[in-house]
Amino acid sequence: MTRSVYVTGIDRGDGRQVVELGVMELLTRQVDRVGVFRPLVHDRPDRLFELLRARYRLSQDPATVYGMDYHEASALQAERGADELVSTLVDRFHLVARDYEVVLVLGTDFADTLVPDELSLNARLANEFGASVIPVVGGRDQSAESVLAETRNAFRAYDGLGCDVLAMVANRVAREDRDEIAERIDGRLPVPVYVLPDEPALSAPTVAQITHALGAKVLLGDDSGLARDALDFVFGGAMLPNFLGALTPGCLVVTPGDRADLVIGSLAAHSAGTPPIAGVLLTLNERPTDEILTLAARLAPGTPVISVPGNSFPTAAQLFSMEGKLNAATPRKAETALGLFERYVDTAGLNKRVSAPSTGRLTPMMFEHKLLEQARSDKRRVVLPEGTETRVLHAAEVLLRRGVCDITLLGPVDQIRKKAADLGIDLADAQLIDPATSELRDGFAEQYALFRAHKGVTVELAYDVVSDVNYFGTLMVQEGLADGMVSGSVHSTAATIRPAFEIIKTTPGSSIVSSVFFMCLADKVLVYGDCAVNPDPNAEQLADIAIQSAATAAQFGVEPRIAMLSYSTGTSGSGADVDKVREATELARSRRPDLMIEGPIQYDAAVEPSVAATKLPGSAVAGQASVLIFPDLNTGNNTYKAVQRSAGAIAVGPVLQGLRKPVNDLSRGALVQDIVNTVAITAIQAQNAAGSPAASPSEKATVQ
Repeated sequence: MTRSVYVTGIDRGDGRQVVELGVMELLTRQVDRVGVFRPLVHDRPDRLFELLRARYRLSQDPATVYGMDYHEASALQAERGADELVSTLVDRFHLVARDYEVVLVLGTDFADTLVPDELSLNARLANEFGASVIPVVGGRDQSAESVLAETRNAFRAYDGLGCDVLAMVANRVAREDRDEIAERIDGRLPVPVYVLPDEPALSAPTVAQITHALGAKVLLGDDSGLARDALDFVFGGAMLPNFLGALTPGCLVVTPGDRADLVIGSLAAHSAGTPPIAGVLLTLNERPTDEILTLAARLAPGTPVISVPGNSFPTAAQLFSMEGKLNAATPRKAETALGLFERYVDTAGLNKRVSAPSTGRLTPMMFEHKLLEQARSDKRRVVLPEGTETRVLHAAEVLLRRGVCDITLLGPVDQIRKKAADLGIDLADAQLIDPATSELRDGFAEQYALFRAHKGVTVELAYDVVSDVNYFGTLMVQEGLADGMVSGSVHSTAATIRPAFEIIKTTPGSSIVSSVFFMCLADKVLVYGDCAVNPDPNAEQLADIAIQSAATAAQFGVEPRIAMLSYSTGTSGSGADVDKVREATELARSRRPDLMIEGPIQYDAAVEPSVAATKLPGSAVAGQASVLIFPDLNTGNNTYKAVQRSAGAIAVGPVLQGLRKPVNDLSRGALVQDIVNTVAITAIQAQNAAGSPAASPSEKATVQ
C-alpha cells in the first residue's frame, strides 16, 4: 500500500499546486491524519502548506514540514555530496511519516534552486521515501505536440529512475487543445494521464495581492472586494463613452487619480452589472475629492479603489508580470482549483491507485468530502429561494466552482446580480429567476389552486401566493424544474417547510415528516432524530421516525444501528414515557425486521460499550448505536445543541425526511459551509428519490 504520494514536476511554471491541493483532498477523504513534507523550501512559512493547514485543519507542527532551505541544501551537497543531502532529507521525512497514516510530499519547484539535476533528486527522494510519484508537466504557451512529447518524456524519465508512477498530469494546456491532447495520449502510457486546461482565474492576481505587490493604499473596499480576481486590466485614457465600451467582466480599471469621470463611470457600470469589475487602481498619487469617494462608496459598496504613487506605464509593467498564487488568503481560488481538478481527473480511479490505508473511521472532514463527492457523481439541480442573501451567494459560488450541483437562485434578478457583483461572485453558471415576473407564475398559480381547492384557494389568490420565493421554489421541485430546494437562512422553519407540506406531501407509508441531524464527532458520525419538527410524537410516529432515519443514514454511508432512547434501559423502568418508546420499538421491528433496533435504551448504554456490557449484554446495538431516536423534541433539540457546543461536534441539518421530494431547512445562523453541506445532502436525496431527472433549464424554464 502507498503510504505517501510525491507530487513533482520537470520544470518551473507547471501550476502543480492545483494537483497538490487535489491530491490532498483525495487523501483526506480516506484517512484522518495526513502529514505534509516539503524536502526543500525557499521561504517559510510556505504558502501552500499554510493553505493546506487552514483548509484541512492540520495540526502538524510547521517546523516538521520542511526538510531544509535551498541554500542549506546546496551547501551540504557541495561540501559532503548528494548522498549526505538525500540521507538527511530521508531522516527528516521519517520524522513526519512515523506520526501520520499517509504523507503528501511537495516536490522541489525548479526555480532558482542552486541544486543540479532536480528531476533526478526528486526521483531519488521519492524512492527513498517509499512514495509513489505523480509528475506534472506544464503546458502553458506550448503546442499540443510539445505537451504530448514532454508528458511521454517525463514518464520515461521518472519510470527509468525506478519510480512508482501513479499517474501523469499535463496542466495549464490551452483550452482549445485540451480534448485533442487527452484523446491522443489516452492509453499510450501504462498509467493514467490527466489533462487539465489553463484556468485564467487561477493565474489572475487578487486585488489584495496587487495592493500588496505595488505597495498601494486602499481608499475604499472591504475584504470581500479585495479578494476579487483581476481577470484583465483596462487602462483609462479615452473619453467616458468609449472607455465604458472597453470594460470587461472582472477587469481592474487603471486610471490616473484625477479622472473622476472614469472612476465614477466604471463603478456605476459595476453597480449595474454591465460589467462587474474587480476594482479601480489610481495612479500618479492623485486622490479624488472626498465627495467623489463618498459617491463611489455609495455606488459600489465594498468595491476596492486603491492608489499608487507611480504613473500608469511602470504600473502596467508590474501588473502584467504579476501572477496569482494559491494561499490561505485566497480560499475562492482553492475552490476553483479543486473544481478544475475534480472535473478533469478521474478522482475515483486515482483514489484506488493511491490506496491509502483506511482506518475505518469517519471524521467530520471525511464526511463532508463524501457528501460533495456523492452529490457530484450524478449532478442535480437545487433551487435556493434566498437568492439575495450573502451567505447563500457565497455557498452557490462554492457549489458551482466545485461542480457539486446545478443552482437556481430566486429573487429580483437585478438585485441578485448587483449583490453578486459587489461580492465579486461569478454567477454565469447559475440560473436566475424572479418569481414576480417569471412566465412560470401563471401555471404555478393554477397548479397551487388545484392543490388547495379544498381550502377555497382561487387562482387569483394563488397568483399572489406563488410569488413568494419558498412557494415558487417548492412548485419548481414539484413540477420537475428542480430536484430539491434549500431555504431558511433568513426564513423561519415554518415558512420553509409549510409549502412542502401543502404541495409535495409525504411519501407513501409515511405518517409524518421528520428530521435528522448528522452529528459529526471527532471520529464518527451519528444520526439524531427528530430534533427539529415533531414536538411530541406518539408511538406510531416515533416508529416512523426511526425507520425514516435509518433510511437517511444508509443513504449517506452510515450503517443504521437504531437506539430508541428513554430514561431507562430494557425492562428497568415503567411509566407512560417509557411505554411509548417500548411500543414504538416493537412497531418499528414489526414493520422492518431487517433493521437492528434496540429500545428503550439510555444514551450512555447506546453509545458507550462499557456501559452497554453491563446494562444490555449481547445487544447488537447497545454500545455502538449510530442512529439515536429521541422520544420528543424537547429532549432531542436540547441534546443535539449540548453535544454540538460541549463536544465541539459539527451538526449538519436539519435534514427533512418523509417528503416525496427533497426540501431542506437551514438554521438562520447557518454558515456558508453549512449551506454547502445541506445543498449537497439535498442533491443526494434527489439522486435517491423516485421519478425522472429534472429537465434542463432550457427545456422547462426561461430565465427571467
